[in-house]
Amino acid sequence: MKRNRFEEFKIGQELIDALESLRYFKPTAVQEEVLPLALAQKDVIVESQTGSGKTVSYGVPLCENVLWEENHPQALVLVPTRELALQVKEDITNIGRLKRIKATAVFGKSSFETQKSELKQKSHIVVGTPGRVLDHLQKGTFKVDKLRYLVIDEADEMLNMGFIDQMAAIIEFLPEERQTLLFSATMPAEVERLASFYMKADKVSVKIEATEESKPQIVQSYIKVEPDKKPEQLLDLLTIENPDSCMIFCNTQEAVNQLYLFLNKAGLTIDKIHGGMVQEDRFSVMDDFRKGKFRYLVATDVAARGIDIDNVTHVINYDVPVEKESFVHRTGRTGRAGKTGTALTLVTPKERPWWQEVRAYAQQEITEITPPNNRFVQSKKFAFEKKMQERLIVKTARNKELNRGITKIYFNGGKKKKLRAVDFVGTLTNIPGIKADDIGIITIQENVTYVEVLNGKGPRVIEEMKERTIKGKQLKVHKANANK
Repeated sequence: MKRNRFEEFKIGQELIDALESLRYFKPTAVQEEVLPLALAQKDVIVESQTGSGKTVSYGVPLCENVLWEENHPQALVLVPTRELALQVKEDITNIGRLKRIKATAVFGKSSFETQKSELKQKSHIVVGTPGRVLDHLQKGTFKVDKLRYLVIDEADEMLNMGFIDQMAAIIEFLPEERQTLLFSATMPAEVERLASFYMKADKVSVKIEATEESKPQIVQSYIKVEPDKKPEQLLDLLTIENPDSCMIFCNTQEAVNQLYLFLNKAGLTIDKIHGGMVQEDRFSVMDDFRKGKFRYLVATDVAARGIDIDNVTHVINYDVPVEKESFVHRTGRTGRAGKTGTALTLVTPKERPWWQEVRAYAQQEITEITPPNNRFVQSKKFAFEKKMQERLIVKTARNKELNRGITKIYFNGGKKKKLRAVDFVGTLTNIPGIKADDIGIITIQENVTYVEVLNGKGPRVIEEMKERTIKGKQLKVHKANANK
């Protein structure tokens, strides 16, 4: 049965309101198929292309089914990369914000102790990469006795990145009585074996065929280049194409660094991302690119897997990808949500035999183009340089409307002062006009606490709490910094 509105899935009003604020107005094909099954707590194995709306397909059922009162984690979402873990955590937090659903992200190269502290607090849903999740399970810092839902996202990428054994080890820690949802852009035999071994016998398989309407609208082409002239030829192509927003993929960190320096010197608004960078810098770069603070991002495949960025107009494969699957993931960063995108691959003589295999795997129409002559490039240079000098318009965040009535409040007291969530709820609901439904996510750290107050009532709470105590303690209170 076709459902055109999220209300038709009989989910709570808080989720419907949040989805509308996030500008999710109509279910995608994968959401139409998966939501009824997931909400009915069936095991589901889903094959669906990148950019089809899979996160909402499992985020909505998780937020609908977890119990707010339960303090221990009830759901685990496994993803292949740190960037994707943070993105999924944010997406789930946004979907469940009005239900006060707390999501926690755990991943490597980040403080284990900080994550351990977060996992001790009320946390409904944990999103993590396999290595760090397994580490927490083995050390006993991630309690799974109340866990009832497991989601494996980007399962084919997990396989490509060598996580299959870690996933199996993680599943052994989990209660057998649980719902399992597995999502994958492709369905290799190893992923199917994982599903058949760890999912219920009556699991439902869903395959979303790419229709003309749903399939990414990407104009694919390639060009033969010489290695010694490759950077200059790329700059010529960028001058002609003059993208609004462009991702350029290289195979190695060294290639990213060199190309970044070349294009930066050429005056492009540009940044870079690769696995050798400090984690905070990687997250900051991705966030700035999402907001549209620069037009060009040079990256390794760390930015190709599952990352959702609106309105990327062009993807350039500066190097032919080493893994065939990466070609699909890279080019899938453009042509999303019904928009048209352009993908271009530069192919050196050494890469040509492998490029033929990549093309055969992709099964897409990819047209060869000829190198542009100098006269044509020069004719496009004025428009290119003019765009480079234009002031960039920072994009509106999807959750801006949802956050409009929410104030995050800082209190200078936490665990060391033996403060609990119930202490904050009890005190705040004694303020005239403040109800339990007005209090959102409460995050208690060692020395500070952050409380989200909904429905535009934050300023009143701040004013009142300057004169009130919590558990007999007078705390400093003010609006939290935007990045907290």
